Amino acid sequence: MGYLKDELQGFVPVEQATEIMKDVARGSSILRLSKVSQMESDTKKIPVMTEGAGAYWVGEGERIKTSKAGWIYPELKAKKLAVIIPVTKEKLNDTTIDVFSELKESIAEAFYKAIDAAAIFGTNSPFERNIMKCVEKAGNKIEIGTNGEGKLDLDVADAMATVEDAGYDVNGFTAKIGIKNSLRKLRDGNGNQLFVDGVNGKELYSQPIEFSRNGAWDKTKAELVGADWDKSLVGIRDSLEYEILKEATLEGTVDKDGKPISLAEQDLIGIKATMRLAYLPIKDEAFCAVVPKGSLGELTVDSTEGTTTGKTAITVKPAKAEGNSYKYKVAANPTMPKYGDVCTSGYTNWNGTDEISGTAGQKIVVVEVDSDNKAKRAGTTTLTVKAD
Repeated sequence: MGYLKDELQGFVPVEQATEIMKDVARGSSILRLSKVSQMESDTKKIPVMTEGAGAYWVGEGERIKTSKAGWIYPELKAKKLAVIIPVTKEKLNDTTIDVFSELKESIAEAFYKAIDAAAIFGTNSPFERNIMKCVEKAGNKIEIGTNGEGKLDLDVADAMATVEDAGYDVNGFTAKIGIKNSLRKLRDGNGNQLFVDGVNGKELYSQPIEFSRNGAWDKTKAELVGADWDKSLVGIRDSLEYEILKEATLEGTVDKDGKPISLAEQDLIGIKATMRLAYLPIKDEAFCAVVPKGSLGELTVDSTEGTTTGKTAITVKPAKAEGNSYKYKVAANPTMPKYGDVCTSGYTNWNGTDEISGTAGQKIVVVEVDSDNKAKRAGTTTLTVKAD
């Protein structure tokens, strides 16, 4: 039985690592609903049938026709996810097993919160795609209240219809926990509850629904998400690694005084645990959402080198609506507007094609505004600028 002070880095003990991953799977809506596979390396191609083989009626003695099934092979790329938990130096005198037995719930919670936030909303995400980006691209969103006050069931049905129109089936939902009261009030024509809050699981329209309790849900972007979850792919590497930090300043973790925790100054150590996970939603049309009234839409913004020094070429998808225009701002960490914010002060008009001046590493926020300069959609990216 090894002590932490003698094992300052390595793999989390197998039993504790297994328990942590079970807790992650229980706490993450994405892992509970998606198609999950194990990865032996940091990349894995998943065969997905896009068009099935055909069957044909044949008469006696006739040659049987043949058809070819269509396949795509999307590639999962695992990214490193890390959590740092500050503890007292006395933990160095405990066994590695005891330390991770004590911290397993905190580690798991940090992991599943980050996974759900990245996969659903793209929050602090290393992945190119996320569910709400798919919803925006497909246009599969219904504003809450579209069918009238208290008609959430009809709003959900209309969102489901957008997926079904594309040939997919919604086979599950995830939602903010604050929507549960609205769901409990829903009834069908016979007075029966549409939302079943059962001991063995929760269902809406006879499909499983998971609620986000972990702080990952962005209430400004969605009330509820539905999907054909077979098109939501997750890849997981088995092992969990750890490292003991003694000198770091934890910029993302603040003390009671609001300042980042300095391990050396405060006589602490940091236990950094890392896992590797991949996420990929493979069909935009397989995802839908019920969104808040007046929720800010998402733009996909890309930056490439411009044609002259100090310039960047920006592309934006989807195209702006008729009568709308673009504005932008460039800074180290520019803030995103809220839906309906008037975007005049601090913004520059942009025609959608001109190259923009900036410094490599800065970020740009591009906003689609209406004729009153009110924000409708927005997106951000890091600038790639042509050097000297």
